[in-house]
Amino acid sequence: MHPLWSDVHQHLPRVWRTVRAYERDPAAQEDLVQEVLLAVWQGLPRLRDPARLPAYMLRIAHNLGASHVRQAVRAPARGNLDQAALESIADAASDPGDADTQWLLDALRLLPLPQRQVLLLQLEGFDYKEIAEMLGISTDNVGVRAHRARKALQEIHDGHQ
Repeated sequence: MHPLWSDVHQHLPRVWRTVRAYERDPAAQEDLVQEVLLAVWQGLPRLRDPARLPAYMLRIAHNLGASHVRQAVRAPARGNLDQAALESIADAASDPGDADTQWLLDALRLLPLPQRQVLLLQLEGFDYKEIAEMLGISTDNVGVRAHRARKALQEIHDGHQ
């Protein structure tokens, strides 16, 4: 067993949050997390700096999540996903439980993929420079995407109150 594998488990909640923002279906979420863990396991021997493990894991989660979304877009439509997300947002707003988290996840699914990725990584505590490195874009582009994502979330929020 790789010596960093126990550290992988410490960061698993972050992977789950990321996956939940890409996929609503719990069974598909589990499949996607398994894909992420397999990719992490296979790539651990190539990880040179153990301190970069969280960023490494989330980069894999975001890349696989983005691939998952792209595949879903190419697949035949299973109904109006935007309408389902909007209904879920409305339901979450009336549920006093974990409504804020569910609302955010549902709203994030409505964002274009580039904006969603930046905002999710920002919510996980990464700064613009780290996000730029993870996504292979400039820090200026990270700022633009983050601004657009926050603006879109505000519009979604204002439209469903």
